[in-house]
Amino acid sequence: MSTTVVAMPGLLDPMYWLGAGGVFHGAVLPAILVVVFIETGLLFPLLPGESLLFTGGLLAAKGLAPDIWVLAPAVAVVAVLGDQCGYFIGRRIGPALFKKEDSRFFKKHYVTESHAFFEKYGPWAIILARFAPFVRTFVPVVAGVSYMRYPVYLGFDIVGGVLWGGGVTTLGYFLGNVPVVHENLEKIILVILFVSMIPAFLAAGKAYRNRHRVAGEAEAADEPATESTA
Repeated sequence: MSTTVVAMPGLLDPMYWLGAGGVFHGAVLPAILVVVFIETGLLFPLLPGESLLFTGGLLAAKGLAPDIWVLAPAVAVVAVLGDQCGYFIGRRIGPALFKKEDSRFFKKHYVTESHAFFEKYGPWAIILARFAPFVRTFVPVVAGVSYMRYPVYLGFDIVGGVLWGGGVTTLGYFLGNVPVVHENLEKIILVILFVSMIPAFLAAGKAYRNRHRVAGEAEAADEPATESTA
């Protein structure tokens, strides 16, 4: 379990946080709770998410983490608390995020794409966003910016937090005693990371096509004007 998944970037590698020599080596519960809260509540999307929760469940199955009946509920509660923080950030300073300049870890399109996701799926976006990296970080903020009724938001968020936080962790626990899973942990984590990133890849591809389509239409509109001037 101490093998590092070298194929993944450091921050996205669960073993960077939990493995031998990791940031929180020997402190699985604090590690998972801190990372979950930062990703869901402090607008920092570049963290492992599902792969971390799954790995935590595996460690619990091997007796290297707190009992699953402690770990899974704790993760679910912190996932909900993180989203509450994101929601109230949206209520207070959310509009400023749409004007914020891009930086290494923050891109304006994270917010705009999350807004489109929220508009498309409505309240159900609160649950669905849990399983989409980047989107799950900013949908709570968008809900706050949109002044979504708090009781409705809270109800959907609790369901999403339990399904994602508790569910993925518990899944890792029950698969942790399966020999083939334990022996192929690195590959399984890579697969989980890749699958969880598919929505982000699709959104990026769609945005790229839209930008080129708009640029093409603008170029086509300029050509007749240039010809007539000539």
